[in-house]
Amino acid sequence: MNRLAVFTAFASACLLALPLAVRAQAANTISPSELSATVKTLASDDFEGRAPGTAGEAKTVGYLVARFKALGLKPGGGKGSWTQSVPLVHTQVTDGSRLAVNLGDTVIPLTQLQDIHVSTLHPVDQVSIDKAPLVFVGYGVSAPEQQWDDFKGMDLKGKVAVFLVNDPDFEAQPGDAVAGRFGGKAMTYYGRWTYKYEEAARRGAIGALIVHETAGAGYGWSTVIAAHGESYDVRRAANAAQPVLLQGWLQRDAAVNLFAKAGLDFEALKLKARQPDFQPVPLGGETFSADLTVTHTEIESHNVLARLPGKKHPDQTILYAAHWDAYGIGAPDAHGDRIRRGANDDGLGVAGVLEIARAFKSAPRTRRTIVFALWTAEERGLLGSETYALHPLYPLARTAANFTMDILNTAGPSHDVVLIGTGQNSLENDLTAAAAAQGRTVTPAAHPEKGLVYRADHFSLSKRGVPTLLLMAIGGGPDLLDGGRAAGDKWVDDYTANCYHKACDAWSPDWDLRGAAQDIELIYDIGRKLADSDDWPQWNDGSEFKTVRAASDGLRRK
Repeated sequence: MNRLAVFTAFASACLLALPLAVRAQAANTISPSELSATVKTLASDDFEGRAPGTAGEAKTVGYLVARFKALGLKPGGGKGSWTQSVPLVHTQVTDGSRLAVNLGDTVIPLTQLQDIHVSTLHPVDQVSIDKAPLVFVGYGVSAPEQQWDDFKGMDLKGKVAVFLVNDPDFEAQPGDAVAGRFGGKAMTYYGRWTYKYEEAARRGAIGALIVHETAGAGYGWSTVIAAHGESYDVRRAANAAQPVLLQGWLQRDAAVNLFAKAGLDFEALKLKARQPDFQPVPLGGETFSADLTVTHTEIESHNVLARLPGKKHPDQTILYAAHWDAYGIGAPDAHGDRIRRGANDDGLGVAGVLEIARAFKSAPRTRRTIVFALWTAEERGLLGSETYALHPLYPLARTAANFTMDILNTAGPSHDVVLIGTGQNSLENDLTAAAAAQGRTVTPAAHPEKGLVYRADHFSLSKRGVPTLLLMAIGGGPDLLDGGRAAGDKWVDDYTANCYHKACDAWSPDWDLRGAAQDIELIYDIGRKLADSDDWPQWNDGSEFKTVRAASDGLRRK
């Protein structure tokens, strides 16, 4: 056993003998000060908010590649490259766009960013919609396995579909027929905005609008409008499936008003939408019109990848990942600040990947290959990780696990780690064991209705069958050593209300990153054990990803 291994074993034994408060503050593999220094650089004004396709991207990619090189890693992008190309289309709805609902001779104007937020994924100069019928489709769910169909054969060609956010049992009461059918409070993929837009496109709708309600969406209106009419999409071939021409959100009060003018009771229709016999409802003769000027450009963005080849099974991989992008430069906030730096979201996750890479490089080589991936365009719809999942540089069937970090605890050490997506796969058991070794516990996310399990880059890999584990501290307040759960909840609430996707998400010397270091060390420990084993984590019975993974079982046995 080498000196490092002897020291690690001794330190671990000593650590377990210490009181919890002391253990939580002990410095092990992951350095809080190194995490802070990395974020301070990435979230500095020089990086201009790290938006894809900007000067900020070029500087970010250059910095990340230099960091990987300095660690002595090998290029992970294929053919000796440190990057994977991610071709994107960037569109921006310009100011002065006209949006309205028509009811007979009455025109009801809709103000972008106030009543409505719309964008397009189509690389066009103009979006024109002239009096397209509006149809309320409830939650817009088509789930044959649940014998549930909100569309009932309604022809949506040339129409604008209006959806409720989340899924049919989100607001169900005990005893309701639908209660628990779609995960209860926990959001299923049917509740995500991406699913609703995709379903509208599959059915030929010209547009899709989701009524925004904070509880059901999991975030406020300020988060919706942060994109300011901007969108990104993967570059699509002409013969590929195309998105709806116009997509967006209706502010709740604006939606209630439109329903009322059409002679409809919004709350009564919400109640009906929780029933399997719900029928789509045309909005009483109301039609939707839009005249939008759009700028569009093609962008060549990049994922950044590095690797440590395995000494026995180099064709089997453990993947650690975070996203490097943030929201770039936008409209001034109340303090005149225009740079949305993404310090915690996800500069801190990037710092975590770099720290894990340093830890692996400093330790003996593992049997399996370790891949470190820093994705682009997560904030634009998980597009960097989706590109990788569609064109994997390392076979997904032989990727044992993916560990993703996206928003970590900056409020200090905690008694627990918050788990997103409880009950999904065997990695959760490994997390419980690793947390116990730290003298800590695992707490399921307090707000599964927010659908966080579908809102980070791990999802691109999950839906292709790769077992994943997500660290995301805003799934519920951690039980902090200083102040307990109440203090953890306050930290989450303050961050999500004031800084999430805003200029306020900036590096601070007041951060206490001992808690983040604790959590990062958990997935380092799990991944290291997995990288030196022949184990293949499994999806649990009932997981929607189990059958996808099972289809490639033969490749792992081989």
